[in-house]
Amino acid sequence: MKIEDKLTASVINGVKELYGAEVPAKMVQLQKTKKEFEGHLTLVVFPFLKMSKKGPEQTAQEIGEYLKQNEPAIANYNVIKGFLNLTIASDVWVELLNRIHADAQWGIQKATEDAPLVMIEYSSPNTNKPLHLGHVRNNLLGNALANVMAANGNKVVKTNIVNDRGIHICKSMLAWLKYGNGETPESSGKKGDHLIGDYYVAFDKHYKAEVAELMEKGLSKEEAEAQSPLMQEAREMLRKWEANDPEIRALWKKMNDWVYAGFDETYKMMGVSFDKIYYESETYLEGKKKVLEGLEKGLFYRKEDGSVWADLTAEGLDHKLLLRADGTSVYMTQDIGTAKLRFQDFPINKMIYVVGNEQNYHFQVLSILLDKLGFEWGKDLVHFSYGMVELPEGKMKSREGTVVDADDLMEAMIETAKETSSELGKLDGLTKEEADDIARIVGLGALKYFILKVDARKNMTFNPKESIDFNGNTGPFIQYTYARIQSILRKAAEAGITIPAVIPTGVELSTKEEGLIQMLADFTNVVRQAGSDYNPSILANYAYDLVKEYNQFYHDFSILREENEALKVFRLALSQNVGKIVKLAMGLLGIEVPERM
Repeated sequence: MKIEDKLTASVINGVKELYGAEVPAKMVQLQKTKKEFEGHLTLVVFPFLKMSKKGPEQTAQEIGEYLKQNEPAIANYNVIKGFLNLTIASDVWVELLNRIHADAQWGIQKATEDAPLVMIEYSSPNTNKPLHLGHVRNNLLGNALANVMAANGNKVVKTNIVNDRGIHICKSMLAWLKYGNGETPESSGKKGDHLIGDYYVAFDKHYKAEVAELMEKGLSKEEAEAQSPLMQEAREMLRKWEANDPEIRALWKKMNDWVYAGFDETYKMMGVSFDKIYYESETYLEGKKKVLEGLEKGLFYRKEDGSVWADLTAEGLDHKLLLRADGTSVYMTQDIGTAKLRFQDFPINKMIYVVGNEQNYHFQVLSILLDKLGFEWGKDLVHFSYGMVELPEGKMKSREGTVVDADDLMEAMIETAKETSSELGKLDGLTKEEADDIARIVGLGALKYFILKVDARKNMTFNPKESIDFNGNTGPFIQYTYARIQSILRKAAEAGITIPAVIPTGVELSTKEEGLIQMLADFTNVVRQAGSDYNPSILANYAYDLVKEYNQFYHDFSILREENEALKVFRLALSQNVGKIVKLAMGLLGIEVPERM
């Protein structure tokens, strides 16, 4: 039974005995006592003044006295105006720690048979270039959100939609045919996605040169762009692709397969995965079908040029293009097709799209269209919208080839972690394999934590140097505290001290220790809130606050040198459970913690 529930029952009894009134449980408002006051939980007494017919201070005094006499969980109380601050007895905290101690997955709910199914779409890469810094934020948020939703007892399906068709894909294909001399990932030693990305940049370089040449001959920029032979060839290639030309399709498949092999390596290094991947080349025709069905039902209308539109003025929006005059589909059409296939594949109760905030309007429209087309979850779809991520130098650009590449970024983070850890002597006495593994865990932990601790809705600057600091609100600081706890537990085991399954009561605790148990117990609420607000940053900042508190405790109190055996065992158990909750919280964020450092 939770402390709050126990106290609520006692307050109800007290009000009845003192004032002869029956009160409902929801009238009993208990909250965490503010830091500047003494106590653990505060009761708001204003709702009981009608019954007591006395002032707030006297009412609080009477209820406090009743609880102290009749509720063993209350050790003491003090009154500040209409607030009754209650101090919980040490034994109650030890009992609470025992409940946490007994549950290896404290705060995590398992999905039941009839749990709702939440589908989360994230990543959404294009097959003409490698993943970049923007994708890193997207993937980390999507993965963390999936973990958080699962920890709240939902069934979760992680999905990806790959943008594998369209003019931009044809650009890299055409450039490879023209300038590639048959180069492959094997012959060049490059990852497939990087190789194809290079040809996308090459197309742009040659195209710009063509446009500049045509403009020198007196053409306007628009005319030059329209007449560029390279762009005309790319458009012709797209027409052939759409007409299922076997040669073009074979080339497309070969090059995309190179890219997928490259993506897989990146995803693996990043620690993200998917249960089901959809491809736009397979969903866009489904979308067309769905739009034409809507047209027949009178949900959409056709213009004289043959294009199909949705009139959303009744919803306070404008008119939205769904099929171009030549019958080709737009992103919206593809999203409708993808939704149709997903709905066929899974009994979806909630759909969450992890997509940048520049697409806010798109998802507002998609929600209305899916609802019109009869998808039950259409109007409740969640667009998990996030802000841009930049490096201190400024924005990233992809066409000029100056994009901040995800692979390079992860590699640089691991390298920086290795240098920083070596300088601080944290890798001393480790084998090369151990040191490399710790550098990987710390480097990627620094990157992930720095990105996930920021509220997703905000734009952010990722600062690699700041992220790897071993002090402050960083991944390495949290990881180092976890490793320190494991080191204490190892030393205790070497000294033959065992932590019992049930920690004995009867020890006097400091407010610091009580506060730590209260924080550990609070993990269940933190997980719940991160899920209901779709906000992984709540978990990240909780983990930081927890280790900050623990480090102060570690600084102020002896653990292994404590002479009182019962207290020593209690502090070891407390440390062990802090480690457990840190590992669970970081695990939900997709961040590993090292056993030694």
